[in-house]
Amino acid sequence: MTPQLEIQIIAVIVAIACSIPGVFLVLRSMAMMSDAITHTILLGIVGAYFIVFDLSSPVLIIGAAVVGLLTVYLVELLNSTKLLSEDSAIGVVFPLLFSIAIIIISKYASSVHLDTDSVLLGELAFAPFNRMVIGSVDIGAKAIYSMGTILLINLVLVIIFFKELKLATFDKGLAAVLGFSPILVHYGLMTSVSVTAVGAFEAVGSILVIAFMVGPPISAYLITDNLKKMLVLSGIIGAVNAVAGYQIAEFFDVSIAGCMAAVTGLTFMLVFVFAPKRGIITIMRRRKYQEIDFAAKTMLFHVYNHEGNENEYIENGIVSICNHLNWQKDFLERIVMRLKNDNYIIETNGIFKLTDEGREYTVRSYEEIVAQ
Repeated sequence: MTPQLEIQIIAVIVAIACSIPGVFLVLRSMAMMSDAITHTILLGIVGAYFIVFDLSSPVLIIGAAVVGLLTVYLVELLNSTKLLSEDSAIGVVFPLLFSIAIIIISKYASSVHLDTDSVLLGELAFAPFNRMVIGSVDIGAKAIYSMGTILLINLVLVIIFFKELKLATFDKGLAAVLGFSPILVHYGLMTSVSVTAVGAFEAVGSILVIAFMVGPPISAYLITDNLKKMLVLSGIIGAVNAVAGYQIAEFFDVSIAGCMAAVTGLTFMLVFVFAPKRGIITIMRRRKYQEIDFAAKTMLFHVYNHEGNENEYIENGIVSICNHLNWQKDFLERIVMRLKNDNYIIETNGIFKLTDEGREYTVRSYEEIVAQ
């Protein structure tokens, strides 16, 4: 296996592993919590290092997970006082814990391979150099196995606790009534976020972890309302972004992590603009259609309300109706053209008249509005 292929495999595994808890963070409106956790867990890594003095020890993952949960607890504690909003609480806790880690590293661990640049930016190009050797057999890059294990754990947890996660995400009250503990599910999810972040730390850095944890889930959220499809789409989008980012980085000879994060952002922008149901173009078209549809029904109600009355020639007159509807003439012409094409109105003796089909449609539309 070539180093280039190993880098792409690692990136794909990290992208899928991050997208799984990321989906639930996005649905819970806690996307920025991933930013806080991916930085503050550095304090847990540093603290655990001073206990075991081994950068490859699994105790570092435990330390990072503990500080990740501490971050969530402190943010929620401040938010529960109602004196701070959640984003303000994150803005206080995140720099505090992260800066403590930076101070400790600069003061007591400057000779240890825990430099902040590698933590924040990561360097996928170096990942293949850290090998997994069993006996004397080299079985590949270590990150493939470490992140592959975390990916497997995330998949198993989501499959086993899918119902609990779904209920606790969309209806905490119902989850509590059915016997599930929303708080337990919440902290279980935060533990998954912390472990995933620390596992991906060494390979890709926290910036790319945030990009993979938020970008693909948000893109998938704009495409589908189905939670299972959203999980699958997030993984696919993350994997495609990872491979495309690597290919672009190799072509232009630039930062791999930077290109992957940029492609993730560009993918989101494309989905944001062109998504079939929630893309900005679709929304603009829908609003324009609703504007025309509302105006057409308004005119039909107006004509229906005044037909047969003594002032029908004034209210429904071809020349005068625009004054009563307070419309410009060119806008009136567009609405009239549409209603004529639909065979809802006709012009006769200088006034607008409803056709039988138009009268039936008007009554049905009125009843639908009243029923709402």
